[in-house]
Amino acid sequence: MRMLHICQWLAAVLAMAGMGVACTPAPVSQESPQIPRKWTDVAYASLSPAQQLDIYLPASGIGPFPVIISIHGGAFKMGDKADRQVQPMLQGLTRGYAVVSLNYRLSGEALYPAQIHDVKAAIRFLKAHATTYSLDTGRVAVWGGSAGGHLSALAATSGGVDTLEDFALGNSGVSSRVQAVVDWFGPIDFSTMDSHFRTSGKGKPDHDAPDSPESLLLGRPVQAAPDLVRAASPATYISADDPPFLIQHGTEDPLVPVQQSQEFADALTGVLGDKVTLMLLEGAGHGGPQFETPANLELVFNFLDLHLNR
Repeated sequence: MRMLHICQWLAAVLAMAGMGVACTPAPVSQESPQIPRKWTDVAYASLSPAQQLDIYLPASGIGPFPVIISIHGGAFKMGDKADRQVQPMLQGLTRGYAVVSLNYRLSGEALYPAQIHDVKAAIRFLKAHATTYSLDTGRVAVWGGSAGGHLSALAATSGGVDTLEDFALGNSGVSSRVQAVVDWFGPIDFSTMDSHFRTSGKGKPDHDAPDSPESLLLGRPVQAAPDLVRAASPATYISADDPPFLIQHGTEDPLVPVQQSQEFADALTGVLGDKVTLMLLEGAGHGGPQFETPANLELVFNFLDLHLNR
């Protein structure tokens, strides 16, 4: 694992930045003249109205384009494919990437594993319809923050794990494997989040509560469902054929302990070696401007360029 403290790269920027906290999402304009080629509200399955995605193509070029799949966060119970969380990913359009932003069933509608079933169904749909949308099925990355980081990591480590696929959602003969993943401060092991906060003193240890986002996702309190917690953890499925990982996490995150990413990166590195990069954003919180500075996004896109052979 290459572990980098982001302050080494962004010292000047971080000196001016405070703790970041995720903002209330604002919608992305679907009529933006900067994105002339797009399809919105495309159904990738028919079980729920939530199973839709938006596809954006670069303004020029004929493709097929490498793909960034944006998976929104929101504690598994809120958020939308068109909120401001997709803005960093959309910058990939100017670098020749297609960007796909997807919705999935939230915990108020369906319990785990519906969410990862939807993510994988969306990936299969995109690959099955790659010619229609000028997509390169061999160069696909997933990228998300918080709950979206969790689902991105889970999609990446569970390639080929049939128990996390619902082939009834369509395109059963298509692989949902991806070639790279960017995990921004995703929770990994729900059962250790509170103990991490008790150790660090940097957040409120309330994830074991019956009404925590993780308990609501599982349909029962976290500590009462060890098998479900294990089944929901991206670390459970780590294998040697997993794609390269870039993991970024704020050291002062008050919602998802930084130890979640540190321990996950250690576990990944034990199998994948230097295909794993962990970057700690000194002083950053749960999202916020430090993740979206031009310098940090340049690092993220350089990682994608490297591993998607751009």
